[in-house]
Amino acid sequence: MIRPTIAVLDPFHPKIIETIADAMPEGWRMNVAADESFEECRKAVRDADVLFQMTAPLPPELLAEAPKLRFIQKLGAGLDSIDLKLCLSRGIGVARLQAGNSIPVAEHTLLLMLAAYRRLPQLDRETRGGDWNREAARAISRQMHQKTVGLVGFGAIGRAVAKLLTGFDVRIVYYDPIHAPKDVESELRVEWLSFAEVLSQSDIVSLHLPLNAETRHLINAERLAAMKPGSVLINCARGGIVDETALHDALSGGKPAMAAIDTFTTEPPSGSPLLALNQTILTPHTAGGTVDNFKPVAERAVRNAELYLTGKELSPLELIVAPERRAATFDVQA
Repeated sequence: MIRPTIAVLDPFHPKIIETIADAMPEGWRMNVAADESFEECRKAVRDADVLFQMTAPLPPELLAEAPKLRFIQKLGAGLDSIDLKLCLSRGIGVARLQAGNSIPVAEHTLLLMLAAYRRLPQLDRETRGGDWNREAARAISRQMHQKTVGLVGFGAIGRAVAKLLTGFDVRIVYYDPIHAPKDVESELRVEWLSFAEVLSQSDIVSLHLPLNAETRHLINAERLAAMKPGSVLINCARGGIVDETALHDALSGGKPAMAAIDTFTTEPPSGSPLLALNQTILTPHTAGGTVDNFKPVAERAVRNAELYLTGKELSPLELIVAPERRAATFDVQA
């Protein structure tokens, strides 16, 4: 019986690689790309049965170098970086981790809200530089108390953000094409509004939706202009949801007043005009990246690979591409 080989292409920290290895049953092999070059990634995938992917590019040329590949497990929820049609045509199953990063992403979202309202990066820089601008800070810092927070997208992450916000005295509104059940709305004390109403009424607008053809540049010049004066835009979802040129222009004109961004259209965002603005707080697509969250992520990923390779059922919320599976010949247990 065959023991599986997993390919890992993302440039993970050694602690994360160790966490993945610890989650694998005895006898499983792991090929880790030495760097992000095509040649190193090709070496990692050429005899792999399974591929674990976070953000590493998966161009068709690379998948063509992986004749044994049967299953791709996304170590998160977003699938915009995977060519699902190509995988189906190649007979490669694709799964995501539904809500796998919802807690750290929600916490990071709240962090950015507070950092933007209190101008934390600016105060940190000034204090380190010897400036003790306490009264100047009082003139620009704001509190979230009694503000309106609008969530665009109300899946697992949007709901986790709402749960954290229940500890603040804020009004929580949301827009999602699918209304949450009434008991969820009641428990989280949220109110559904139209997309236009969320933009116009919210002091903070936070994005929590996938990137696809319908959501690309959803936040454009027209919608930025429709936001409330003095508002803050938070994006811990996907970079392509926001037209970054329009955002730069809107911030330069003072509407919205601030933006806190974790994801960018091009990553890293070298040369982006957003980097030069004092009205932005920027983090390196790390909202879901905590070392203590990765252990359950790795364990769930390995479990999904076990189920898939042995022909067993995965959650329909997680198995997104399900081609007809080849005969199960894998011995996945130690």
